[in-house]
Amino acid sequence: MTDISEAEIQQKLARLGELRAAIGQAIVGQGAVVEQLLIGLLAGGHCLLEGVPGLGKTLLVRSLGEALKLDFRRVQFTPDLMPSDILGTELLEEDHGTGHRSFRFQKGPVFTNLLLADELNRTPPKTQAALLEAMQERTVSYGGTTYQLPSPFFVLATQNPLEQAGTYPLPEAQLDRFLLHIRVDYPTEQEEHDILAQTTGAKPGAVPAVMQGEEVLALQKLVRDVYFGEDLLRWVTRIVRASRPGEGAPDEIRKYVKWGAGPRAGQSLILAAKARALLQGRLAATREDIIALAGPVMRHRLLLSFAAEAEGKSADDVVAALVRAVPLG
Repeated sequence: MTDISEAEIQQKLARLGELRAAIGQAIVGQGAVVEQLLIGLLAGGHCLLEGVPGLGKTLLVRSLGEALKLDFRRVQFTPDLMPSDILGTELLEEDHGTGHRSFRFQKGPVFTNLLLADELNRTPPKTQAALLEAMQERTVSYGGTTYQLPSPFFVLATQNPLEQAGTYPLPEAQLDRFLLHIRVDYPTEQEEHDILAQTTGAKPGAVPAVMQGEEVLALQKLVRDVYFGEDLLRWVTRIVRASRPGEGAPDEIRKYVKWGAGPRAGQSLILAAKARALLQGRLAATREDIIALAGPVMRHRLLLSFAAEAEGKSADDVVAALVRAVPLG
């Protein structure tokens, strides 16, 4: 652990509780989704949210930005969206005094703390690829110059599982850059009742700002110092390696997986497990953290075979079988 007192750690954990409570003032239910978003934020990763329209994905991201007092931008991805619409463009300007002309870079919406990439799979691959450098390096290169993005930088992308016409599947290289693939499901009956009551009465107040960007960066640093045992490290290594079909892979993997996960999956699973432990007030990750996050970390990193599709096997089914097949000891 870094040189930080127990009192300081408890103070940071209390602040995380305040953050969850602030988001809960605007979002009814979706506890698992909120937790996974906060895990992604604390781990310093990006999240891909999948769910039908109207489940509050945009409201959730905006509420997170307000609670963190961070800059928030939303980009609606469409088939005619260009890379410059995201990254920015160069403008030709003239000095009226000298008549000298020069180019000035006009920054695009990617220069923010929280970027909501709405319906990312509705734009062509060329525009999708514009986010690759930003997501991995936290920089934007344009016209031979590299620009640093604000810190923290967090991409939340959404895709609609129902509307497949006119969509462009996200390439594996981009999917791999998302720490978590989060499923946003319909609310329960009681939650839906509460949503209707809350949104059709008096207009709710603004989400209180309870945390600054500097505190988020400090928490991200603390996450990396959460204890992760050697036995868990070896287990994660075996899980990721067993996801690749080949000699020694579990039977379900050889049958249902065409391409397995790369090393980034292991990095993501470890960081996410550490973040979950901290979010729950623990300074050491456990087996339960890995089991809880194996699905969100791995489901978008496996390319399933035709046999899986024919037999109705989902990525979550395969990941669950994978974790069961690889012993901890």
